[in-house]
Parts: sequence; C-alpha cells; structure tokens
Amino acid sequence: MGRVSQAQAEENRRRVVETASRLFREQGTHVSVADLMKAAGMTHGGFYKQFASKEALIDEATAHAFGELAQHHRDGLDQYAGQRDAAQRALIDTYLSVEHRDSAADGCPAAALVTDMAREDADSEARRVYTQGVGDFADWLTTKDQDGITRLCTMLGALVLSRATKGSPLSEEILTAAREALRDTD
Repeated sequence: MGRVSQAQAEENRRRVVETASRLFREQGTHVSVADLMKAAGMTHGGFYKQFASKEALIDEATAHAFGELAQHHRDGLDQYAGQRDAAQRALIDTYLSVEHRDSAADGCPAAALVTDMAREDADSEARRVYTQGVGDFADWLTTKDQDGITRLCTMLGALVLSRATKGSPLSEEILTAAREALRDTD
C-alpha cells in the first residue's frame, strides 16, 4: 500500500476530528481510540500517524465542537439580518427543544462535555478551549438587561437535566420551564 498524499492525510485528520467531536459529545471522552477510528472508517494503527495522543485529539475535537457552535451563532445572526435579540430567542428555543435534547452528538459542547472537562487537568488545552468556548457562548447570550452567564447556566442546566430525565414527563417540563423563564427576561 502506497503512502497517502498530504491532501488525503489532511482529509483523514479532519474526518477523525469531526468523528471524535460527535462521539465525545454523544458518549464522553472515554470512547476508545479503536472505537473512534472504526467510526471514522479508519484503522486503529492510523491514529498515531495523525495525533501524538488521545489527549491531543480531545483538545482538537473540543476546539472543533466550539467552532461549530460559534458558526451556528454567526449563521443565526445572518438569518435574522443582524438582529441579535431575534437570533438569541431562536437559539434559546432550539437549544431547549426535544430535538436538541435527543441529539447530543450534534449538540452543544458545553453541555455534552461538562463532566469530562471537570475531570481534565486545570491546565489542559481541552479545558482551556472549553472554558474559552463557555465564556464566548455566555458573551453571545448577554443582553442589555440580562447577564449571559445566567442565561447560559439556565439553558445548560435545563438541557443536562432534561437529558438525564429523558423518557419521563419531567424532561419536557424542564425544557418548557427554562424556555418560559428566559422569555420572561426578554
């Protein structure tokens, strides 16, 4: 088997990072390298050609997930012609929806990775990226009347609790209560 081109190597790396980003949000960072590479359609042996360690992949996948979140915010502003309040309301409704609750792999990295990041070393790159991403998300949610950290805590707490109680009526009740509480602050 011949060597892969630089372009193919970059494509392979991108595929692994995207796959890891989804799997880590869905299952946590404890996913094995073998399972991750299988999900990416690659061999386990190829991992170390791309990454120095699993920690390096966690760093990159976390950054990728928060990059997707930032792009979602930019897209929302574009969709609402720069009307930040309307974009924020739409984001809150989407964030606190049953669809988002049930789609952790494509969902908010702040909620999906919270327990994994709490276990990371305080000086790890993944934790730094996570902290920056949470701060940026809170900044984006800030309004002239409402602190973004408070809004983010309400949203994230509701999402995490609704995922933990999925299958019970309480799950949707949590999402509804949080949406209504945040609408009352608009």
